[in-house]
Parts: sequence; C-alpha cells; structure tokens
Amino acid sequence: MTTTTLAVLVPLLPFLGAAAGLLLGRTAPGFVRPLAVLPPLASLVLAALVAVRQGGEAAIDAHTELTPTGSVPVELALHIDGFAALVAILVAFVAACVQIYSTGYLRDDPRYPSYAALVSLFTSAMLLVVYSGDLIVLLVGWEVMGICSYFLVGHYWETPQARAASLKAFLVTKLGDVPFLIGLFALATDAGSFRITRVLGAVASGSLHHPTLVALLLLAGVAGKSAQFPLHTWLPDAMAGPTPVSALIHAATMVAAGVYFIARLLPVFEASQAAMIVLAVMAAVTMTGSGLAALAQDDIKRVLAYSTIGQLGYMTGALAVGDRGAAVFHLLSHGAFKALLFLAAGVIIHAAGTNSLAAMSRMRGLRDRIPDAYWTMTVALLALAAIPPFSGFFSKESVLGAAEHVATGGTGHAPGAAGWIVLVAGLLTALLTAAYATRLWLLAFRGRGAEAPDHGRQPLTMTVVLWVLAVPSLAFGGLAYRSLPGWFDGRDLTPTLLTSVLGTGLALVGGLLTYGAWQRTTQLTGRVPLGAVAAHPEEDAGLVEAEAIASHEPAYGDIAYAPDPADPARLLLGPLRRHAAAGFRLDAVYAALFVRPVQAGASLVRFLDREVVETYVGGAAALPRLLGAAVRRAQTGNVQTYVSALLAGTVVLAVAVVLVATGA
Repeated sequence: MTTTTLAVLVPLLPFLGAAAGLLLGRTAPGFVRPLAVLPPLASLVLAALVAVRQGGEAAIDAHTELTPTGSVPVELALHIDGFAALVAILVAFVAACVQIYSTGYLRDDPRYPSYAALVSLFTSAMLLVVYSGDLIVLLVGWEVMGICSYFLVGHYWETPQARAASLKAFLVTKLGDVPFLIGLFALATDAGSFRITRVLGAVASGSLHHPTLVALLLLAGVAGKSAQFPLHTWLPDAMAGPTPVSALIHAATMVAAGVYFIARLLPVFEASQAAMIVLAVMAAVTMTGSGLAALAQDDIKRVLAYSTIGQLGYMTGALAVGDRGAAVFHLLSHGAFKALLFLAAGVIIHAAGTNSLAAMSRMRGLRDRIPDAYWTMTVALLALAAIPPFSGFFSKESVLGAAEHVATGGTGHAPGAAGWIVLVAGLLTALLTAAYATRLWLLAFRGRGAEAPDHGRQPLTMTVVLWVLAVPSLAFGGLAYRSLPGWFDGRDLTPTLLTSVLGTGLALVGGLLTYGAWQRTTQLTGRVPLGAVAAHPEEDAGLVEAEAIASHEPAYGDIAYAPDPADPARLLLGPLRRHAAAGFRLDAVYAALFVRPVQAGASLVRFLDREVVETYVGGAAALPRLLGAAVRRAQTGNVQTYVSALLAGTVVLAVAVVLVATGA
C-alpha cells in the first residue's frame, strides 16, 4: 500500500467510525464502543507507518483537482512533512486514549453513542487539517472542529452552563473565523493557488503584495481557535463539557490547530515584521494573564484551562521568534502531559461523584483514595512546571532558548524586540506556572475541605490510560530533543545554559513561594471545616461571585462552599486575586463594548420595524380598505336604492350641464 493511500486512511477511518456509530447507536448499541475505540487506534498505527516512511525527509505531496473553480483551483491535496507526520501521531494517540478512557468515564451516559461519534468526527477533522495540502480543504476540517466542539461542550445540555458555554465557544471562534476566511482568500489571490506549497513559493519569490494585512487577518482566526488574547475567553467556560472532551480539545485538537496553522505557513508571517511583533505581544499577554488567572481559580478544570492558554502562548511565542521547531516540540510535549492532567482531573471528578464541578477547596483525602491519579498527576504537574528531567522542561526551554537567540541578534527571521518580549514573558510565566501547579497539587491532594463520598474504585480503562500517558510526560522530552531537529528545520533544540538556569530557577522559586504561602496560611488559620466562616468573609463572597460570573454558574448552588483559608493565592495575589479569578473581567468588558451595543441596535431595529415600518404598511393599506368599505356599502342589493341613486345622479348631471351651458 502506498504512503499516499495510508495517509488518506488516517483521517478517513475515524470519519467512517463516526458515521457507523451514529447509524448503529440505537439499533446495535453493542457495536458503539468498538466503533469508538478501534478507528483511532487504527489511525494511530497508520499515522506511525506514514511517519516512518516519511522519515523526516522531503515532504510527501499528492494532489488532484477537486472541481473546476475558475482562476484559483481547489485541490484535494496532501502535504506531509516531518512535523505534520508527528502531529498526526499525537492527535491519533490522544484521541485513542480519550475514547478508551470515555468507555469507563461515560459508561452510564445515555448519550454516549452520539458523544463517541462526535469525538471520532472531531479527530478526523483535526487529522484532515494536519495532512491537508490545500487551504480550502484545511478550512473544511477547521470548521468541522468548530461544530463538533459546539455539540461536545454542550453535551450536558440540560444545564444552563453547558448551553451557554457551547454557544460562547461557537460564537467567539466564528468571530475570528470571519477575518480568517478573508485572509485565506487574499492569500490565495496573491499566490494564485490554495495549495500550501505554491503559497509558500509565492512568499519566497516576493509575490505576496499585502503580507501584513494577510497575516493579521489570519491571526484573528488563530487567536479564536487557539484561545489567544483577546479571543481566549471561551476556553475556560468550555469546561462545562465532559472532562475527556476537555482533554481532547486542549491536548491535540481545536486549540492546537491555530498553532499548527501558523507553523505550516510561518514564512507568510515572517514576511511582515509588524505581524511578528503583534504575534509576540499576543503571546506575551496571553502567557502572563493566563498564569495569573490560573493561580486564582478554584475549579480544577478552570486552572487547567488557563494553563492550556498559557502553554499555547509559549507555542505562539516560539513562532513569533521564527522557530517552528520549538513551537511544535512544545505542542507535542504539551499534548501528552495536558491530556494526562485533564484525564487525572476526570478521575478526581469521578471520585467526587459529579460531572463537571471539582472545586479544590472542597477536596480532602484524595491521595489515598485515588493513588493512580495522584502519582500520574504529580508527574504531569512536574512536566507542566518544566522541572527537569520531565518532558515539559526540554520543550519549554527550547522556546526560551529560541527567544534568547533572537533577542541577542542571532537571526534575521524575527525582530529582536519580539525575542525580548517573548523571553521576558516566558520567564515570568515559568514562575507563575510552577506556582499554580504547586497550588493545584497542594489543594487537590493535601486540602482540608469536606471529604466527598467514596464512589468506589475507578474503571480499569481510566486508570490504564493515565499510566500510558505518564510515560511520554516523563520521558518524551529527554528522548526527543536530540532527534526532532531532523524532522523539523534542523535547528538545535538542546536547552541552553542561561535560559535553563533562569527558567528552572524561577520555577523552583514559584513552587517554593507557593508552598511557603500554603504553610503560612495553614498555620494562621488552623483547620477550618467546609462551610465554616472564612477569615475574610467579604473578600470570599466577592471572590465566589466573581468566579460564578466568570463561569456562568451560580455560586456553587446549594453547596456549602467557603474558599479554603489555606489557599496560598491569598498571600501571593492579594487584592488582585478577585479580579484574576474572574479572568480580569474581560467578559464584562466585551459585554459593555460589543454585546450591549449590539443588543441596543437590535432593540432600535425592532422599534423601527414595529413603529415605523408597520405603521407605514398599515397606513398604505388603510386607504384601499376605506374605499372598499364605501363600495361595499353601495352594493346593498335594494332596487329602489339603485333607482334613487340613478335619479340623483341624473339630476346632478343635468344641473352640471345647465351650469356649464349658462357659463358658456
């Protein structure tokens, strides 16, 4: 079988699995789980074979014209280079893990068949984006992922939180997709083709006439899809969906698509120094803002959501300094440990007996009850905090090293200012990341909340997946940083001494400060049971309200909730904590700037339609109605009335004739 055929089957198999799952979900429910698990496993094997055959050498290209479209053809094309082959393995690997995990996590869910089919379709769409060699075909996968995310985030549609989150995710990403689509057409118009290879050839020959405009239009779509500032606000709310969906979206699909797109078309962005500066600023604001927000969250999934936003900021920061190898290296590393973090959080939620809410202030005694989640999540948090020798250390240091290289004038692909922006923000984020990772570990596994009821041992499928993902979280970075350059652009990914010392040192400082703050608050407050009056009731009430506004949730409903007085974020953030917990109130800002004016405009249009247009239409109909009424009254059916009217008319005519004759 040719490599091209194998590559076509990689996205095709999950698509067929999704179609079969939807058709057989009701008539043959016994086939649902095999149809959910086997296609992504088969795609994983085939993607690995494609990667072996590609071998990091010249890209595999194949194309056929899809349909005549005029001057700019649309082609069904494949373009598989080294990093496309590796990203496809990541997508299939995480999707297979999520599907296996979901058989246990959602074993009693009545909507599991549709859920499994949508996950398979989601996987197929992302694989199409990865392998596509044509921008229009890529756009198809890009938009299918948006539809799938809408349905999967809203899986628990009975809850208002899930409905609001799914709608918000759809609308915010579509807001970015509109300029993204315009940018794609402008790019294809300049290049004369939607084929990625021809687009890159046009950039190399200087045929791109408006590089800054095109790059900024494309960045809008990337910001929406990859949850980068200012279009990142949908991702924390998307935690209302099932936890395995969060793992899939955050680790290998949807949010990874924007980073992958820039990596594939990086020369387009490098053609504009202004676009690279904008990308660097976007990455810096995203990294630091999400780090502060993560440090203030109470729901464990929202902490991980803001963590994803920050790690994606690292990837876009690497792209802003022109190093797609470092960006994709961190994408691969992050995919493993972030999937592990979310699926371990799912075990915690499962142990608590809820679907989505996992307030860390309510956790107690989880270390002994779910030891598998405890140990594997510890591994993943160490990788997230970039502590050597875990995988996150090597990939994050490759980003910082690339930024330091550009900042000191080592490359002409990106302006030096972009290097300094990414380097400073990346180092600050390293401290914040270690701080919120340490806080999550302390509150989740050494917290002092009310112990949740024990819901029994977790299904074996969930536990096995955690240990499978723990292996790359621990070992991938150390094994890959030497071999990956041959699969990318040949740039060295070895950690540099300066950034390694600074990054690791700041991470250790962040972790130690958090632990010290936790110890101090523990000593000051003593043991405070859940529901007791907290040390700062007014501040805590405001914080709960802010978190509720940010998540569109009531303040944990009828749950006896009191923020943990031993929360180290109290000392670390101080008065900033309340604003950070609400995501710095960006949703409120957007509501004031955009939502309310649009609603006011809609109200004005409704008023004009009702009071002006309808009045005009009603008035235009009034005259014919009056004339009709007059004519209707004349048609009485009485012969005497008709004769009288005839005589009266005759008299009137006679008088008129006499008057005219007299006047003449």
